[in-house]
Amino acid sequence: MGSKYVWLVGLAVLLALGVLAACGGAGEPAEITLMTHDSFDVSEEVLAAFETANEVKVVLLPAGDAGTMINQAILAREDPLADVIFGVDNTFLGRVLAADIVEPYDSPLLAEIASAARLDPSNRLLPVDAGDVCINYDRGYFDDKALPVPQSLAELTDPAYRGLLVVENPATSSPGLAFLLATVSVFGTEGDYTYLDYWADLRANDVLVANDWNTAYYTYFAATGSGDRPMVVSYATSPAAEVIYADPPVDTAPTASITAPDTCFRQVEFVGILKGTKQRALAEKLVDFLLSRPFQEDMPLKMYVFPVNTTASLPAEFEVWATIPPDTADLDLALIAANREAWIEAWTATVLR
Repeated sequence: MGSKYVWLVGLAVLLALGVLAACGGAGEPAEITLMTHDSFDVSEEVLAAFETANEVKVVLLPAGDAGTMINQAILAREDPLADVIFGVDNTFLGRVLAADIVEPYDSPLLAEIASAARLDPSNRLLPVDAGDVCINYDRGYFDDKALPVPQSLAELTDPAYRGLLVVENPATSSPGLAFLLATVSVFGTEGDYTYLDYWADLRANDVLVANDWNTAYYTYFAATGSGDRPMVVSYATSPAAEVIYADPPVDTAPTASITAPDTCFRQVEFVGILKGTKQRALAEKLVDFLLSRPFQEDMPLKMYVFPVNTTASLPAEFEVWATIPPDTADLDLALIAANREAWIEAWTATVLR
C-alpha cells in the first residue's frame, strides 16, 4: 500500500506540473501579441513600464511592410496570428475595414486624439501617429547650382530638373504609394492632363524608380547616399533625423522638405483589435497604451512620426527641423479603397514598361 500511495502522489504532482506548464507557469504574466510592420519601434523602458503595470508580456510580431502585414492578417482571419495590429495606414484603411478583421473599441483616450486623424467613425481602427510624405532635397546641391527649389509637383517635369528625382515604386513601397496618391489628387484621373500624363512626363524627364525607401534614400539620394539625385520622396521628418544622427554633429540639417501646397500626402497609422482575440481586456489596455502620452512622446524619435495625442509634447529636434505641411494633397478614403490597385497597375504600365 505504501508504494502504491507514493506512486499516486507522484502522478498527481506530475499532472499538476503539466497543468502549470500549459498555463505558462504560476505567477508568470499573460502574453499578448502585437502584429506590426517592420518599422515599428519603442523604447525598452517605455514598453517595460506598460508590461509591469499590467502584468503582461507584449510579444512583437513584425510582419513586413504595411501591405504584407495586412495580407497576412486577412489570410489568418479565422485563426488570428495576433491580438492587436498596428501600422494600417489611411491608404489601406478601407481594405482592412472591408475585410472585417478588427473589432470596435471606444477607447477613453480618443478624447485626447486630434479629430482630423480619426478617420474611422466605427472606431475599429484608432489613430496612433501621422507623418507627411514629401519630396526632400539636398540643400547644398540647390545652393551650389543656384537652382530654385520646385514649389509644385508640376515643376518637376521641367527640363531644369531632369534626372534629379528618385521615387519609390508604389507597388512595393508605402511612401511610393503615398506619392502616387498625391499625384492622383493633384492631376486627377480624367480630362486633358491626368496623373498618368504627369507620370509619363516625369519618365521623359528621367525620374528614377527604386523598389523601397531605403534604397532610394541611402543609395540614390545625393545627400545621404552615393548617388547623384538631389531630390527624393521621403518624409517631412527626415531632416530632423539627419541632425539627430549626424556624426560628427551638425547645427543645420543638410536636407529640407518641399512643403508647398499639394506637394505632400499625409499618412495616418492606426491600431485595431483583431477579431478572435482571447485577450480582449488586455488588448484594450495595449491600444490605450499606444494612444497614451508615454508612448506618443517616445514615438517621434523612434519611428520619426508625429503623435496624434494633443497632450503629447514634441522633442526639441522636431520643433526645429521637422515641418508639418499646412496644405496636403488629399483623397477620399473610399476612392482610394476602390481604385488603389488599378492606379498602381496603370502607373506600372506607364512608368516601368
